[in-house]
Amino acid sequence: MTATPQQLADVLRPVKHVLLDFDGPVCSVFAGLPAAEVARRLREGLLASGEQAPVGAEEENDPLALLRLIADARPDLTKSTDAALAVLETEAVRGARPTSGGESVLRAAVLSGRLVSVVSNNARVAIESYLAEHGLNDYVAGVFGRALGDPSSMKPNPCLLLEAMEAAGTRPEHCIFIGDAARDVEAGEAAGVPTIGYANKPGKDTKLAAAGAVVIVDSMRIIAKALA
Repeated sequence: MTATPQQLADVLRPVKHVLLDFDGPVCSVFAGLPAAEVARRLREGLLASGEQAPVGAEEENDPLALLRLIADARPDLTKSTDAALAVLETEAVRGARPTSGGESVLRAAVLSGRLVSVVSNNARVAIESYLAEHGLNDYVAGVFGRALGDPSSMKPNPCLLLEAMEAAGTRPEHCIFIGDAARDVEAGEAAGVPTIGYANKPGKDTKLAAAGAVVIVDSMRIIAKALA
């Protein structure tokens, strides 16, 4: 069930630092270059370098899940695979579809005197490329993408959220995280930060609620209005 304006206002009242996921709340990263195609190119890259993709890789169409799979099966290939994925993500964001209301959240947060940090499993270089291309750099205090060569840093691990708060000098009770997946909520909970669930697809509201999202919305514009 979508949160009421009053529920959102209550959740956001103490917030000084907005932690924002990237793929989903800000844009659809793989709208132009599909995730399945990125995964296929990653596998082809392994073959071109004389390596075989590990068992299960052929069926995996999520490039981030594929990175985890390769890192688990072949730790020696982690850095090169991650670097190749970062290049593909940077290509993908050139065709990314902006999320309706995503930019408005950035602007509303900053205009209300709050800091914004982007915290994402995507590569930092790709996120920064998107922000620069869309003229959003001035609205983001910091970008915290996965640690290259270390897929274990990805959510639900809370380390990126903790890093963002440390860099900004903020505490969990003054932060909110906005994410569209159960792993985002789990990472927020592990970091002590409440999470607003963005249910941008049917069925996500149930999953986000089950994971423990404090409130759930189906539009980023609702959050922007509450921040303003």
